[in-house]
Amino acid sequence: MRKIIIAGNWKMYKTLKDGQELVVSLRRELFQIENVEIVVCPPYTLIAYLADALETSNIALGAQDVYWQEEGAFTGEVSPVMLKDAGCLYVIIGHSERRQYFGETNETVNKKIKAALKIGLAPIVCVGEVLKEREEGKTFKVLEDHIQNGLLGLNEEEAQKIIIAYEPVWAIGTGKTATAAQAQEAHKYIRELLKKMFGQEVADGIRIQYGGSVKPENAAELISQPDVDGALVGGASLKADSFVQIIIEAGKVKK
Repeated sequence: MRKIIIAGNWKMYKTLKDGQELVVSLRRELFQIENVEIVVCPPYTLIAYLADALETSNIALGAQDVYWQEEGAFTGEVSPVMLKDAGCLYVIIGHSERRQYFGETNETVNKKIKAALKIGLAPIVCVGEVLKEREEGKTFKVLEDHIQNGLLGLNEEEAQKIIIAYEPVWAIGTGKTATAAQAQEAHKYIRELLKKMFGQEVADGIRIQYGGSVKPENAAELISQPDVDGALVGGASLKADSFVQIIIEAGKVKK
């Protein structure tokens, strides 16, 4: 049975004071939640501070990106070793905004996944199509490209430790959301790709999140789909009330 996982991607928002206030609220409202895995992914500058604030809580810490070298003369980059040392258990890799604005490719995604796994971080690997690709009927082709090349060279044991986040790029921050049926169709196809690469047992165990304008109003319907195992939440994770409500709604879903 796959445990539902809800991760909040704070993107480039929140000062230290803002972040501390948010996690205090989350700890207070979510301490009784046991059937949903909860992750927050703040900016780098907040990670070490929030690790202390979240200690002994049921909320884990993640980062929004990582570099594939453990150390070196790579100005501006942050290594998996540094993230683990700061208190991270998870790291988002290959988010569409990294692909769009910072030249992320399947090759760099692959390097980052392997580097994260080596250090013991769980990668949340983002895949998904832009609007033009969906309109041209290329969604499955894009997913195949992202999955097969992004996860190239992983063995079954490594694959079991990753999380996939399907994010239809046209739905991120736009207010548009894939229908539950569209999400399930994509997630089912992703699981079939994983089955071809790693076998049925491994594919059945990998969690696949949905990401793209997830809100309290649509969370339960999306997560109730057979192959949707949680959500990667953007804007709605920046406010305690909306993020808490998404997690509560997710916790009501019977899988």
